[in-house]
Order: sequence, then structure tokens, then C-alpha cells
Amino acid sequence: MGRKLVLGITMPQNLYSQLAEKRILIAGAGVTGVASARALMKRDAEVTLVDEKVSEYEDLHLITPDQVVMTDFDLFLISPGWREDHPLVKSARENGISIINEIDLAWNLKNPAQKWLALTGTNGKTTTVELCAHMLRTGGVSALACGNVGTTVIEAVQSSENYEYLVLELSSFQLHWLEEAHFVASSILNIAEDHLDWHGSFEAYAADKLSILDSSNTAILNADDGEVVGRSNHWLGRKVFFSLNTPGPGEIGVVEELLVDRAFVADPQEAAMLCELAEVLPTVPHHVSNTLAAAGLARTIGISHDSIREAIKSFAPGRHRIEKILEKDGIQWINDSKATNPHAAAASIMSSLSVVWIAGGLAKGARMGELVERVKTRVRAAILIGEDRELIAAEIREHAPHIEISYVDAPTGYQRGASDNAFMQSVVAKAREKALSGDTVLLAPACASMDQFISYADRGDRFAAAVEKVVKHGN
Repeated sequence: MGRKLVLGITMPQNLYSQLAEKRILIAGAGVTGVASARALMKRDAEVTLVDEKVSEYEDLHLITPDQVVMTDFDLFLISPGWREDHPLVKSARENGISIINEIDLAWNLKNPAQKWLALTGTNGKTTTVELCAHMLRTGGVSALACGNVGTTVIEAVQSSENYEYLVLELSSFQLHWLEEAHFVASSILNIAEDHLDWHGSFEAYAADKLSILDSSNTAILNADDGEVVGRSNHWLGRKVFFSLNTPGPGEIGVVEELLVDRAFVADPQEAAMLCELAEVLPTVPHHVSNTLAAAGLARTIGISHDSIREAIKSFAPGRHRIEKILEKDGIQWINDSKATNPHAAAASIMSSLSVVWIAGGLAKGARMGELVERVKTRVRAAILIGEDRELIAAEIREHAPHIEISYVDAPTGYQRGASDNAFMQSVVAKAREKALSGDTVLLAPACASMDQFISYADRGDRFAAAVEKVVKHGN
């Protein structure tokens, strides 16, 4: 597998040491763009941000795309969500303007002693990088989870904490533009359809995910994911596979009620315990798998088995990821608003036996047939919302006609982000009407949220508030 060449521009090796007075155009005035702008301004670069929506920042110069004269700039820093076919990207190429990105910028500005671990996948990335960073800290190493997880990488490398290790969560968008950064080890959790509207095809999406290997010395790979196994076949670096099955020599896996390491041990014929299965909470298959991946990354830099076990026992996953909101009248109410694609939703649904499923939103080009086929024995009723809900409904009718479908529409005049929560309250009321003792009411939308909510977190918060009001207090 050769390194992808997406920039098409040969950049001088001393580019990042000569930023002063460079005229730099930054694509996107979101979190990444603004953080990059401020880092560059500290180095006396002349920075302009371009975005369709011009926000007010006292210290930043923002313009709209129609105001850009590309030849006025020396460098073009691309934010992750900007596509290859954007007119400004094309203009930069046509005019010979070097294209850079935030991850490579951070790589070149960091303390040379700092080392990076990295992780990607369609689902589970945030929890896994947070757990891995927790393992490193528990083992006495200063570390931070960053990237597509809250703190940008450029902010992390400038921190006064001077972290020994950064654990990067990298999206397919970030990997698409990546060229220079290098990782002591990386992990690929899984690869399933997502963001096809951006990448154009599953092949392109998967290729960007797999490109992380070309920047890595060691790869921690999911042996239970056929796409990961098959597509990594030709990579010649050190591969360590993890699995929910019994591991072979050189692998990490599960033996009866134990998570065990046979990869980073003196004798691969022996196994060292990472933790007991019951210590992984929630004890659901995909979280156990992700815990193995985090442990694999931690072991590549020598974190002890005891420290890893201690970290697993003390780790609390973030909100909106299989988050139990309430149990009442024999019914569990679970918020997994972070399940924004079919692969994540399937894993969430399969963690319960009888589900009233709340789903829908923006499908981002993903297909829903395989999801419905996989979960049809677990779902009793589906409550569908959002712009692409009919994609799910059509697959239910074809593959699982026994599943009762209910639609809930947003009220007239509904606005995203407004204080009124009547829409989600009506969704929860419909779920309460359909649920029976022994059921799990599960918000696992399989879709992005931006058609009706500010973010997946906003959607999850509104669900939790509605459950509190409608179910717990009976309003």
C-alpha cells in the first residue's frame, strides 16, 4: 500500500520553520481553523480565514469565498471538512499554492521529544482514545486525548503541560489530508459505511482510513472486522490483532472471563491478564473490543498490565454512549445519540434483547438495509424522526415487516436549538406508549443530527431531559 498523494504540491522541507510574515489562508472558521489561526499568528504569520459564514472574532480576519484572490497567499491551510472538489482547493492547486493541514502543522511545531499514538475507525474512536490516554496517565506517563475529540491537536502541542504523549482521534477527513505526521503506533477499530456523501464511495472512505498505517510503526488491528483485516493485508509494518476470541501468539483477546495479552509478553506462548471481563463497563461486545484496542496501544509504549487494569476499572465513558438515563416499570431508557451511523447503531441495538428503537436524521449517504437485517430479531418497534427516516422505514418494511413503525414529526415552527423541548418529549411519549416491561427504549439514531438538532450531544441531552419529564415524573 503506497502513501496516498493528495496534495499534488511538493512543499519545501523548511516550510514550517519560516512561517513569519507568510500570508496564510485558512479554509474554515470552525474550531480547527480558529485554533490553527491563533497558533500561526503567534509565529507572526499573516492569517486570513475564509468561510461561508463570517463570525465575529476581534483578533481574526475573516472573508467569504467570493472575496478570495488565491494568488495573494503563500499557503492554504485546509480544515478537515473541505473536499478536494471545492473551488478554493482547485484554485490553490492551479496556482501552485502549497496546501497544508492542522495535524501536519502541529506535528512540525511540537516539542521534538513528544510522541504520538493515533486511532481511527467508523465507531468507538472517542471512548477508545480517552481510555488509552487514561491508561497512559495511570501508568505514570503525561498524556492527552486530542484531535477529533474536543481539544485540537494544534492546541495540545502548545499546551504548557508539555505532554509526553498525545493520543490522536483521527477522522477520515483528517486522514485524507495528512502527509507528514508519524505515530509510534496506531489502531483501526472498524471500517463500515459512513460519510459516503463526502468521500464519494466506500472505497475512497476505506482508503483514507487505512492510510493511517503508512504513518505508523505498529498497528493494533481488529481481527473481528473483515474490512480491517482484508485491507491491511499488504501493509508490511508490525501488526498486532485484537479479537473477542481466544488470541493466538502475538495477539490480544478474550479467554473465558479474562482479557489477555499474548502480543507484548516475553513468551508469546504465555498470556498476561489485562483485566477481568466484568471490569469492562458497560460489558457489551463493542466496548470490550475497544478496550482491547486501547490496551494494545498502551502496551506498545510499555504501560504495565497492572496499570492498564487499574485504568479500565476506574474509567468512566463519556456521555451519549450507551448512557443509561432511567429504569422504571421494567423498562430501560438508554441514550446512545453518538451512534450516528448504521454500524454504531447495530452494535448498540445488539446489546439489548428487546428494543424500542428511536432512529433517523441525516444518513450521510449510508444505506440502512444491512443494519435492519442484522437487528431485526432485537427490535419490536421503531420510532422514526428526521430528514432520512424513510430510508430506514423502507428497509424495515422489506426486511422486517413485523417491526411496528411510528413517525413523529417536529411541531409547526420548530427551530433547532430552541429552549422548547416539545418535539423530543413527543418522541419519548410515543416510545413510552410502545414499550413493555423488559424492553429497552434506545436512542441510537444511525444518522447525524444536524437536520433537527445542534449536535448529537444536543439530541442526547434533549432525550435525557424528555425522559426525566415524561417518564420519570409522568408529565
